[in-house]
Amino acid sequence: MSTQYESTVRTESALYPGVCFLVERMSFGRRIELMKAIREASIQFEFHAADKDVDKMKIGLLAAEVDRIYVRWGLRGLHGIAIDGEPATPDALAASGPEDLFLEALSVVKQHCGLSETEKKT
Repeated sequence: MSTQYESTVRTESALYPGVCFLVERMSFGRRIELMKAIREASIQFEFHAADKDVDKMKIGLLAAEVDRIYVRWGLRGLHGIAIDGEPATPDALAASGPEDLFLEALSVVKQHCGLSETEKKT
């Protein structure tokens, strides 16, 4: 008998009944991909966050970019919602979808990443 492993997990939206997220589970290779993807934005974020005179909008923009990277990396798909008449995708959710649903997807992705609280904040 062999063990069956699914590389994704399906999670129902708490905000939008009938909508569910298909989220990638963390693996060694995916952790490397994620670290590479967020490395540059995180470095810039930390650099600017340490500067007392930095424009708060710039910090907010960098943080939002990291959030978008997480969703693009970890959200394989959405079911039960269309955006502008088309099946929802992670990119469409970020660009045109409801912001509260995007933030919920971000939270679900980070939950399934197995990140520490410090890593989740960057």
